[in-house]
Amino acid sequence: MSMSNGDKWRLMVVDDEFVNLEIIREFLDDTRHELHCETSAKRALERLMGSDEAFDLIILDRMMPGMDGIEMLRLVKANPRFRHIPVIMQTAAASPDQVLEGIKAGAYYYLTKPYLPETLRAIVRSALDDLAWRRQAIRAVHAQVESLHLMERAEFRFRTLEQAMGLSGLLASLCPAPEMVAMGLSELLVNAVEHGNLAIDYGEKSRLKREDQWENEIARRLEMPEYRERQATVIVERQPGQRVFSVVDQGEGFDWAAFLEFSPSRVFDPNGRGIAMARGLCFDRLEYQGKGNRVTATVAMNPPVRQSL
Repeated sequence: MSMSNGDKWRLMVVDDEFVNLEIIREFLDDTRHELHCETSAKRALERLMGSDEAFDLIILDRMMPGMDGIEMLRLVKANPRFRHIPVIMQTAAASPDQVLEGIKAGAYYYLTKPYLPETLRAIVRSALDDLAWRRQAIRAVHAQVESLHLMERAEFRFRTLEQAMGLSGLLASLCPAPEMVAMGLSELLVNAVEHGNLAIDYGEKSRLKREDQWENEIARRLEMPEYRERQATVIVERQPGQRVFSVVDQGEGFDWAAFLEFSPSRVFDPNGRGIAMARGLCFDRLEYQGKGNRVTATVAMNPPVRQSL
């Protein structure tokens, strides 16, 4: 994993209850974590925006006096410097409308109290793994970006997670806000591998994520005869004022329309929000065609007007 200070992940934990902060400290007691606790959203936001400190993840309580967690989350996601930081919202407010409000505001995940330590650790691990993939991919192509901007059209084929993430970083470097575009492209390219070519459905991925077996199962299926020859394709085109990315896989498709918006039935699962987040936060337009094994994402090269969630 790639960490902001070289050897530890720096986590900001925001909760007005000292007891809750101590519980999270105990749950995340790990030599790879460096926790920084704040008891108010206002102070946390001032610390985040008023210094050169870098944080990898924010665990944020929703219900606090003064500025609440939702307001802080919206301000974080509105700032280009910080919108790539995954935010885990945690609260006792668990109605579907409240949960959806948090997810739509940009929360990576929504935890309702009380929760098991294994649940928090699994979600934190998943968020940091995603962040590490994106950072590694962007670093790997940083030196090659200038020549890539001359490219009018290119087609790439891929079949593994590593190839998908590498291409996400490479292609995102052609766009404004590359970390956000990389987040969206990685969602589309990984979906093409796992859901498309390898036929891992939604319920199965949820189970694999909870058991920390997702990558192992993908590696196993990549060697199975029925999937070994399958490849996905991503095409990037330069058009006036925009970049257009088309991703095609060799799978049977899926019910893509159900995933364009956030659903109350999926908010507590460890997966299922990526397409809606990519559509609302990472791209200016996202369109699936036909049975769902082809998707086109558009990024404006000028300051974008984001699609509403």
